[in-house]
Amino acid sequence: MKHFSFIAAILLSCSILFSSCGASDTVKGGGIGAGAGGALGAGIGAIIGGGKGAAWGAGIGAVVGGSAGAIIGNKMDKQKKELEQINGAQVESINDGQAIKVTFESGILFATNSSTLNSTSQGSLTSFANSLKSNPDTDVQIYGHTDNTGNDAINNPLSEKRAQAVYNFLQSKGVSGNRMVTQGFGSTQPIADNSTKDGRTQNRRVEVYILPNEKMIQDAQQGK
Repeated sequence: MKHFSFIAAILLSCSILFSSCGASDTVKGGGIGAGAGGALGAGIGAIIGGGKGAAWGAGIGAVVGGSAGAIIGNKMDKQKKELEQINGAQVESINDGQAIKVTFESGILFATNSSTLNSTSQGSLTSFANSLKSNPDTDVQIYGHTDNTGNDAINNPLSEKRAQAVYNFLQSKGVSGNRMVTQGFGSTQPIADNSTKDGRTQNRRVEVYILPNEKMIQDAQQGK
């Protein structure tokens, strides 16, 4: 039953996402919650956090729709454009424009088998921190990933340490720790083929999700 519910939520989310292809984030944002309800939100939330994000997803899926969703989509549009100026950051809209995913390849951030941020990446993360501080009404989820080289005893703690290193740096630049959570997934969530060098490079990454917090949602419902 658990697997069925999750798959059903994904299928529902896909149908809505495909139906809104070509629309801006502002327009697409108006659809979340209006027809999808909590099941859609929970499905997307579970995708975001490997299950951990389901509580957030259920909340936004259930309550944000119509003009409030459009307001959130517009705010996320503006921040996405800011983030696209950061070197080494791959930025994309998710959750129908109501959240942002930022991916940093670990080669940009860390030396091989290290969780110490390299000097080159610190400028990019400083710009990232400045954007987060300029847009305070969001929550931030930081996830570390590795390729499948080595074993879980190495990869799991390494992915956690890398996510924590990004957290620590952002906090040192003034981003509130209360806004951020971290988790490491080791090699369990590849996005490319681990049998190739290029694929392993893509899999070694840190992903950051920027989500509307309770205040942003409440403000949007009030037309702010």
